[in-house]
Amino acid sequence: MRSEQQVETRPDWMTYMRRGQFEEAWKFSDEVLQSRAGTPCWHLPRHLQYVWDGSSPEGKRVLVRCYHGLGDTIQFIRFMPMLKSVAKEVIVWAQPDLIPLLQTAPGIDQLLPLHNGSPEVAYDMDVEIMELSHLFRTNINSLPAAIPYLHVHPTDLPGKNGFSVGLVWKAGDWDQRRGILFQALSPLAEIPGVDLYILQGGAADAGWREGFGINPGSMDLFNYARFIRSLDILITVDSMPAHLAGAIGTPVWNLLHTKADWRWMDDREDSPWYPTMRIFRQRTAGDWDEVISRVKVELDDLSSKAY
Repeated sequence: MRSEQQVETRPDWMTYMRRGQFEEAWKFSDEVLQSRAGTPCWHLPRHLQYVWDGSSPEGKRVLVRCYHGLGDTIQFIRFMPMLKSVAKEVIVWAQPDLIPLLQTAPGIDQLLPLHNGSPEVAYDMDVEIMELSHLFRTNINSLPAAIPYLHVHPTDLPGKNGFSVGLVWKAGDWDQRRGILFQALSPLAEIPGVDLYILQGGAADAGWREGFGINPGSMDLFNYARFIRSLDILITVDSMPAHLAGAIGTPVWNLLHTKADWRWMDDREDSPWYPTMRIFRQRTAGDWDEVISRVKVELDDLSSKAY
């Protein structure tokens, strides 16, 4: 039996995931799965609801509920071919804006638009999409990381003359640490031969001012993906576009604060989830200027070799 001190110092799920020790993390997930059996959760907000009851999908009609963010759905939709290899049918209940893009993903039999009611489809078992890594007991070596797994054709970039770089600097409001003040990006405009494209949603409200880069305006998500597919590189904070670029195979630089999300792990400059991703982390909490300084040096070098 563990002492209280041993329990307190025992690494938790988050610690193991950050270390890339997924197998150890699933032991915690197993305990949680057992402890919540028979406990209703439908009164909770969607992103807090648990769905999977631990049953096997083999030979079953499986409903995949996409209850988290757009980026989460994009990241975990990669598991559909694995699911389809054992399930009778794979039904994905996803955010409506994503459906045209998800139609390009393999392994899906039915795509249904997510809404506040019931899914209105027959199924034998269901699972929230982010529970699939636990269901398959994924580890670093078995992680499905072949890209692209979402497929779009590139489009013409307006005003393109040199090395094309997309910029996203503000993420969702739930974690303000992920965002960068627009003014901090100004050194990137000093790099010769680089075309900067403003791909920040609500750019003006996020600080963008006319004269800095090229703003192509608002697009639906499918055409947004086509635009990113056409870039030489996307530079973004931790948000949906980082996942989108990685899923379609566009090189992406992901700018992270010191306590970044577990999925980016610790002390890595790459990501096992996305082979085309490079990570730039804050060395000091809140210091984005130093991050942008490193990005500028690397971007200057990369663009000068390309053009």
